[in-house]
Amino acid sequence: MFSPTGSSVCVCGCVSVCVFLSLSLSLSLSATGCNLTTMLLHRLSLSARIPLDSLRRVRHLLSTPPTPAPQGRVHGSSFAHRGELRHAKRIVVKLGSAVVTRGDECGLALGRLASIVEQVAMLQNQGREMMIVTSGAVAFGKQRLRHEILLSQSVRQALHSGQNQLKDMSLPVLEARACAAAGQSGLMALYEAMFTQYSTCTAQILVTNLDFHDDQKRQNLNSTLQELLRMNIVPIINTNDAVVPPPEPNSDLQGVNVISIKDNDSLAARLAVEMKADLLIALSDVEGLYDSPPGTDDAKLIDIFYPGDQQSITYGTKSRVGIGGMEAKVKAALWALQGGTSVVIANGTHPKVTGHVITDIVEGKKLGTFFSEIKPAGPTVEQQTEMARNSGRTLASLLPDQRSEIICHLAELLTEKKDEILAANKMDMDLAVNAGHLPPAMQKRLSLSPAKLNSLAIGLRQIAVAAQDSVGQVLRRTRVAHNLELEQITVPIGVLLVIFEARPDCLPQVSALAIASGNALLLKGGKEAANTNRVLHELTQEALSLHGVKEAVQLVSTREEVEDLCRLDKIIDLIIPRGSSQLVKDIQRAAKGIPVLGHSEGICHVYVDSEASIDKVIKIVRDSKCDYPAACNAMETLLIHRDILRTPLFDQIIDMLRTERVKIHAGPRFASYLTFSPSEAKSLRTEYGDLECCMEVVDSLQDAVDHIHKYGSSHTDVIITENEETAEQFLHQLDSACVFWNASSRFADGYRFGLGAEVGISTAHIHARGPVGLEGLLTTKWVLRGDGHTAADFSEHGTMKYLHENLPVGQPLAGQRDSN
Repeated sequence: MFSPTGSSVCVCGCVSVCVFLSLSLSLSLSATGCNLTTMLLHRLSLSARIPLDSLRRVRHLLSTPPTPAPQGRVHGSSFAHRGELRHAKRIVVKLGSAVVTRGDECGLALGRLASIVEQVAMLQNQGREMMIVTSGAVAFGKQRLRHEILLSQSVRQALHSGQNQLKDMSLPVLEARACAAAGQSGLMALYEAMFTQYSTCTAQILVTNLDFHDDQKRQNLNSTLQELLRMNIVPIINTNDAVVPPPEPNSDLQGVNVISIKDNDSLAARLAVEMKADLLIALSDVEGLYDSPPGTDDAKLIDIFYPGDQQSITYGTKSRVGIGGMEAKVKAALWALQGGTSVVIANGTHPKVTGHVITDIVEGKKLGTFFSEIKPAGPTVEQQTEMARNSGRTLASLLPDQRSEIICHLAELLTEKKDEILAANKMDMDLAVNAGHLPPAMQKRLSLSPAKLNSLAIGLRQIAVAAQDSVGQVLRRTRVAHNLELEQITVPIGVLLVIFEARPDCLPQVSALAIASGNALLLKGGKEAANTNRVLHELTQEALSLHGVKEAVQLVSTREEVEDLCRLDKIIDLIIPRGSSQLVKDIQRAAKGIPVLGHSEGICHVYVDSEASIDKVIKIVRDSKCDYPAACNAMETLLIHRDILRTPLFDQIIDMLRTERVKIHAGPRFASYLTFSPSEAKSLRTEYGDLECCMEVVDSLQDAVDHIHKYGSSHTDVIITENEETAEQFLHQLDSACVFWNASSRFADGYRFGLGAEVGISTAHIHARGPVGLEGLLTTKWVLRGDGHTAADFSEHGTMKYLHENLPVGQPLAGQRDSN
C-alpha cells in the first residue's frame, strides 16, 4: 500500500501516499534519546532507500522547538486587510503556466520552481497547511515528446540514407492531451525531488470538472485532502488534462456552490472554497490586476480590488501560455472571495521577487492585488499621494505672501485650538500609560504642553518669514550669448514622505516647511499619537483651505506598513524619517529607489580639553546630557583629556553626573585608570537616549578627533577649551554635520539655528546637511530664454559665439532685455 518513492491519489477513494516523513515524525527525540533516534533513522534509510541526509534534516526539525501555528480565521468571512494574512492557516498556491514554464514554452523554469518550492516548504514547516495547484504537465510533456520524435526521426533518416547527415526535420503539431499524459509523471517526480530537500512529503491529485459535480467524488476528494493535510503532506493538484472534457455550458460562476473547472484558476478557486482555505495566492506573469491592460499608457496597478469595482477594469489579452487570462483570474478570485477565501494575484516570474513573493504575501507585504470585501471609507495611500501631488503643484504656484499667510494662520490655530489639541494629546498619553509599553523617553516626546504649543507657533512664524525667499528664487543668471539668458532657480522637490514616531509636534513643523517650500506632503505618524495627529492635521488642512490647497498635506491613517510606503518610488520623491535610529535604519533598508534624508544614529561627543574652563565644562556637559537625554543631539560620549584625571575638575564632573543620576559606562582606557570602575561600555558606538553616557580618556586633541571619526555618527560634536588654536583645529578637522566650540550639543536644532523648524538632521554629504530647514527642501531647475537659437549656430561654421557672462541676479529678466 505504501510507496517510498512517490504518491498518487484517485478521487474515487484509492489513496497511496509516501509516508516516510510521518514515520520519522513518530520518533520522539526527547523520549528515546539521540542514540536510539540515530539507529532508527539509519534503519529507515536502508529499508526505504531514503537519503540519510534527508532524514537527518527531519531529526533537526524535530529537535527544534516548533513555532506557534497560525490560528486561521472564522470561516465564512475573508480577511479584511493585508496585515491579517499572516494569520492564514490553510493556503492554496496556484502556479500559472507562465510561472512554471520556460520562455520557449517547452520545458519547465527549474530555478523559479525551486524557489517557490522552498517558500512553500518553509510555510509548511511553520505549521501551515499548504496546497499547490500547478500547471506545467503540457509543457513538460511537450519537451519530452519533441525529444522522442526528433530522436526517432534522426534514426530513421540515418538508416534510410546510410549517412549521418540529416535533412531538415519538421515536427508535427503535438496534441495537448498527449503532452499532458506524457508530462504528468515527470512533473510530479520533479516536485517530489525538490520537496524532499526540505524533508517535506507530497501527494499528487488529478481532477476533472466532473469530480466536483458528483457529490460522492467531491466528498472523496475532500476527505482525501483533509487526511493528507492532517499527515503534514503537501497535496499537488492539477486538472487531468489527458482526459479533461469540455466545460459544461451555462454552468460557470452561478453561485457559491457551482463553478466550472475550465482552467487552473477556476480549479484553485473551487478547491480553496471546498477546503475552506484562508488564502489563495494566484501567481502569474503580471504584477497583479491593472485598471487597463499592462503596458498601455496610464495603466495603474490596483493594490486592493473590491467586488464593486469590476466595471472599471479593461482587460487585455491572456498570457503567452495557458488557457486562462486576467479576466478568468478575476472571476475565479471573486468567486473564492464570495466563498470566504482571501485572494492575492501577484507576479511569480519577476527575478527580484520570485524568491520571496509567497512568504512576503503571507507576511502582509504589499505585493500584487489583494481582493477584499471591505472597502475603506477613505482613499488609498496611492490616491492620497496623487491628491497631494496635484494640490502641491497649485501650492508651489502661489505667491510667497499667500504661502506665508497659510503658515501664519496655522500658527494662530495652534494657539486658538490649544484646548482641543491638549485634550487629544491627553487621550494618547492615557492610552500609552495604560498600555505600559512606551519607554519614558518616548512618553516625553509624545507629551504636549501649552509651552510647547507656544514654541511651535513662534517657530512657524519664523518659517512664514523665510517663505518669502524660497520657491522661484534666482540663484544664478548667465548671458550664454546675445539674447540667450540662463537662470538657475529654486523649485520644490515634489512629494515628501515624512515618517515620524510618537512626536506629534513634528506634524505642524514639517507641514509648515513643506508649505513654505511648495512641496506636497505625505505624513505617516506613530499610532501612539493617533488622536493628536488627527487634530493637528485637521488644523493644517483648515489653514491650507485659505488658498484652496487643502489636499497638499495628507495624513496616512490606513494600516499601511512603512515598508510598503517606501516602495512607492514612482510617486514619492524624498523620504524623511523622524524617530529612533532603528526606524531610520529600517527605512533606509526598505527604501526602493527613493532618497532618504536623515541620520541613523546621534552619537554626539563632548571633548573636554586640558585647557578647558571649569565653569563652562560643568554647564555644557550637564546641558548636553541632561536637558533632553532622548534627543538625537544629546551627548552620548564624554571624552576627557588625560591631564584632567585626578584633578578637581574631574571630581566636579563626576559629582555633577551623579547628582543628575547619569549612569556612566567606562571606556577601556578610562577603566584601566580606575581601581573600582563603573560598568565597562559594551560598545563605544552606542546611542543611549537616556540618562547614561560613555566616558573615555584621550591623550591629545588628535586622539579625540580620531576617536570621534572612528566611533561617531557625524551628527554633532563639541570641544570645550580656552585655547583658540586648539578649538579651530577641532572645528576644521572633524567631518561632522555640526561642530561646536564651548557650546552645548543641544544647539543642533533647526529652531535654535533660526530656521523656524526642521524636518530632521542629515548626516549625509550631499544635498543637505545638519538641521534641514526650508532650503533643504528645495532643489533647482535651469530656465533658458532664447530667440530661435540652435546649437548649430555655435558650431565651427556657425555665426554666433558663446559669451558666458555672469549677470547680477537682480538684473531685469528676459522680457526686459536690452536690444544691443
